[in-house]
Amino acid sequence: MKKIFLIIIVFIFSLPSYVASAQEKDDNFNAGELIMQHLCDEHSWELFNYKGHEVAIPLPVILYSDGGLSVFMSGKLHDGKTYKGFRYATAEDGASLKGKIIRVDEKGTYLSTPVDFSITKNVAGIMVVCAFIVFVVLSAVKKSKKREGKEPKGIQTLLELFIEFISEGIAKPNIGEKAYGKYMSYLLSAFLFIFLCNLFGLLPFFPGGANITGNIAVTLVLALFTFVVTMFSTTKHYWKHIVNPDVPTWMKFPVPLMPVLEFIEIFTKPFSLCIRLFANITAGHVILLAFVCVVFIMGANSPVSGYGFSVMTLIFGVFMFMVEFLVAFIQAYVFTLLSAIYIGMAREK
Repeated sequence: MKKIFLIIIVFIFSLPSYVASAQEKDDNFNAGELIMQHLCDEHSWELFNYKGHEVAIPLPVILYSDGGLSVFMSGKLHDGKTYKGFRYATAEDGASLKGKIIRVDEKGTYLSTPVDFSITKNVAGIMVVCAFIVFVVLSAVKKSKKREGKEPKGIQTLLELFIEFISEGIAKPNIGEKAYGKYMSYLLSAFLFIFLCNLFGLLPFFPGGANITGNIAVTLVLALFTFVVTMFSTTKHYWKHIVNPDVPTWMKFPVPLMPVLEFIEIFTKPFSLCIRLFANITAGHVILLAFVCVVFIMGANSPVSGYGFSVMTLIFGVFMFMVEFLVAFIQAYVFTLLSAIYIGMAREK
């Protein structure tokens, strides 16, 4: 542990010197660009930088354009190259297109934007997380069969801890003892997926620190899953409460104020799930990266100030990193808890 801590200190204190050497080649360090690059999705799997060059694993690019499907590796488009009439858009092509793959003519002029079905960094991250969950669950099942009748051990203990936590702490109290069992698969899957995506997103060696749950498309799909499960769990009492709630008549006629508000609430609930998870995870990543960028900015102006801010960055950075670990669990818990509450409300008689 002491060695790891020493390596962290050496690395943090060496940042200003790296910045000073980098500034000789590029005097325009852009903190905003660096942060947005991490938050946005990409077509390659970043590993590390070597002598100013990014080392990354190319991922499959799948594009549909002009009635045809084009499949190739993203490495074909690196360094501004054009391949099969496609290239990455730059600022000259328009701010809304920058970073996207576009179709161009022989002169490199923009023609159209293809439909992108590529395996991007976030998609690769989702696949890794899902594969990890399947591996852990199957390993626990295999171990439980071998140790039938004995106390749980190892990975089996960890998984049973999560199962008991979701069932006793979330599902039973909010859905009911008789019905909670058939929703356990979804609630447990949602909790493990969100928790691991949040957790792995903090690790630099995981798909370039893939910001999976900081992508609003991912959180939207998760919220839609909860919405669909909730809608298929409704009873006639739920819809009576929506159409004809037990409120004074003047709130329903002649203007159906409460029915309209209750109907809107059906969609605002999953929307709040989507935005809450997206905003909290994105904010945490921005704060962590901002601390690191301060060292680069101050180190570019003066090596002394760079070393000085390295100490502060180390302290606050480690503190925020620990907070983010806690947030990774809390956000998975909140999403699962609210999903169970919405399902329970839909089933209420």
